[in-house]
Amino acid sequence: MSLWIKICANTTLADAQLAADAGAGAVGFVFAPSPRRVTPAQVAAITPHLPPALEKIGVFVDASFEEIASTVEPAGLTGVQLHFDAPRELPAQLRIRFGRNFRILRVVHFDAAIPALPDDPEIDALMVDSRTASAVGGTGTTFDWNLAAATFFRNALAKERGIVVAGGLTPENVAEAIATLHPWGVDVVSGVESAPGRKDPAKVRAFISNARTASKS
Repeated sequence: MSLWIKICANTTLADAQLAADAGAGAVGFVFAPSPRRVTPAQVAAITPHLPPALEKIGVFVDASFEEIASTVEPAGLTGVQLHFDAPRELPAQLRIRFGRNFRILRVVHFDAAIPALPDDPEIDALMVDSRTASAVGGTGTTFDWNLAAATFFRNALAKERGIVVAGGLTPENVAEAIATLHPWGVDVVSGVESAPGRKDPAKVRAFISNARTASKS
């Protein structure tokens, strides 16, 4: 299976289309407090113009089922990224509402402690991210890849679900991350930006090209 690549925190049609044209499998939109935050109406004006096969993932922090569900449909999302310690019933509710083809990702943070593996069959993939005292995502900092490779990334259940690497990835280091961790997917925000919420076309293309090449090595 080819590497899943998500270019996250898009704020314009041009940036989302750039990611699609460069070969990304998914684009993300942040519906949480952030310099990159967008509204359902803004995303609703973008998603109809994107390729049908491109996944459109909404990123949510501390959101209820009602808040997420009321955003997914008008925004034309095909999946969600739960960037918080979501209650167990939330993925189940989303699965019932949106079906088996709806992508549900759960974020865990690899910082001072090795994260616990969420025991939830409704989660399609786990995203391992870094965090800082002031931000739970989009930090531009990496976690300890070598420690992660020897611990969390060796968990058979985690690997079976699929693990996505996030946090501090750039065109320059994504190949090293893939070689070290052998993930199912990668996710990038600040590493391909010219400014918060604005993508750098050259960086987007280089990131995707370098990730694809590394995944075939």
